Amino acid sequence: MNLNLTGHHVEITPAMRDYVTAKMSKIKRHFDNVIDINVTLSVEKLKQNAEANVRVRGKNIFVETNSANMYASIDNLADKLDRKILKHKEKNVDHRNNSTLKTQESEQPD
Repeated sequence: MNLNLTGHHVEITPAMRDYVTAKMSKIKRHFDNVIDINVTLSVEKLKQNAEANVRVRGKNIFVETNSANMYASIDNLADKLDRKILKHKEKNVDHRNNSTLKTQESEQPD
């Protein structure tokens, strides 16, 4: 898993980098097929924005959040991303299970 961290109008401190890395490792525990994660942290007036684009095989998952605090934005981002990754994983498992059931039903003689 490659993690790219960029900042727009904000300097990425080592503490921020460590915090984002720790939060994104949670994603890796739930789903092994993550190719790379691009995280962008930005500041616009009073809003602290965090957005992530996650590449998995066959799909790109995009999530963005904003808050008054950058660390709160990163927390919300990790939670939203975790929910979307688990939803994607469940869809893949359901699709795989349904396709095997259909092939088994079609092979059985009536």
